Amino acid sequence: MTTVVHPGDSLSGRQRLAYILILGALTALGPFTIDTYLPALPTLQGDFDVSTAAIQLTLTATTIGFGVGQLLVGPWSDKIGRRTPLIAATAVHILSCLAAAVAPNVELLGVARALQGIGAAAGGVVAMAMVRDLFGGRPLVRMLSRLALVNGLAPVLAPVLGSWLLLVMPWRGIFVVLACYGAFVIICVSLWIVETLPKARRHDAGHSTVRQRYKNVLSDRVFVGIAIVGAANFTGLFSYLSSSSFIFQEIYKFNAQEYGLLFAVNSIGIIIGVQSASRLTKYVGPQWILACTTIVMLAASLTIVVLDQAHVGLWGVAIPLWFFICACGFGFPCVQVLALNGHGHEAGTAASLLGALNFGIAGIVSPIVGILGVGSAAPMGAVMAICALVSICSLWLVVRPRTVPALAH
Repeated sequence: MTTVVHPGDSLSGRQRLAYILILGALTALGPFTIDTYLPALPTLQGDFDVSTAAIQLTLTATTIGFGVGQLLVGPWSDKIGRRTPLIAATAVHILSCLAAAVAPNVELLGVARALQGIGAAAGGVVAMAMVRDLFGGRPLVRMLSRLALVNGLAPVLAPVLGSWLLLVMPWRGIFVVLACYGAFVIICVSLWIVETLPKARRHDAGHSTVRQRYKNVLSDRVFVGIAIVGAANFTGLFSYLSSSSFIFQEIYKFNAQEYGLLFAVNSIGIIIGVQSASRLTKYVGPQWILACTTIVMLAASLTIVVLDQAHVGLWGVAIPLWFFICACGFGFPCVQVLALNGHGHEAGTAASLLGALNFGIAGIVSPIVGILGVGSAAPMGAVMAICALVSICSLWLVVRPRTVPALAH
């Protein structure tokens, strides 16, 4: 294996910890924005007197905002540096949270949620780009997995936090809390995060214009294939996010707090997967980890459909769902490192395309579950199965695991 020196290799343990915590808080802004209000979705439906599909569209608006925001912020951060786009976009997030808190109807709430997505997009895309600025090869896998551990706590804590907040405040208060979180992130970045993209690297030959950066990324077969894998996996997971509150609260009669606890248990599967994948890359290439986990996702989602139609009940849905979510966790750092490792010159653009595909396609596909109906878990499982099948096809027909070079140490 080749040993490659990167700027982050000289950071002390304490400096690395600070980057992990603050950049993790940045990437967590997205999951907190999405997941904290999930326990309130049935309440919103009653308050606004609209259909389930209309409420799910507010979630779709957020994901589409994420996709658009990442396409804007990623290339912008490659051009002018990381800090300014990060602070500006997070300020947009804060203002849109306050707008959501006072929205008089579901239409304006949807607009505010889209702006929330655009603002929160900076956290994930710029944090990934900063890590790629500093690290490469296996150290990049380790840092991304540690970042994902901090980030992984967000989907565990967010619905629990949301269900607790609903005990002491109306659902609008959740958005005020999210605005305060965004303000906290801006303060941390301003005080402790330095610029990781030097001016000299913003104008490297062949990478200086937006067109050149997009061309370099999109002409990479491995990146394109891995981006499709990542988007399909995330869309499958998002089908669960958009429908689970209705399935478990309306079919299985969970209250908001019980749903938050179930969501937390499921999200622990993501953390187990992320951290296990990081250790496995010492012995197995990340593309081979994806080859296994995508099969598990397909099997788990088909099991949900079969057991739901056989009327097995709660455990027939909850157990295979946990394995699907855990398999997603295994895939997240593998997708990120395979997509970013070869694109140090355009890390922001690569991260933005990766995120935009994830959230854009998830935002378009996940409402299909609402249209098919949430009277059972079968529509959710069917959409998840189709997403897993797309992921398997892209991995073997586009990425072609045997052609992926080994990671540097």
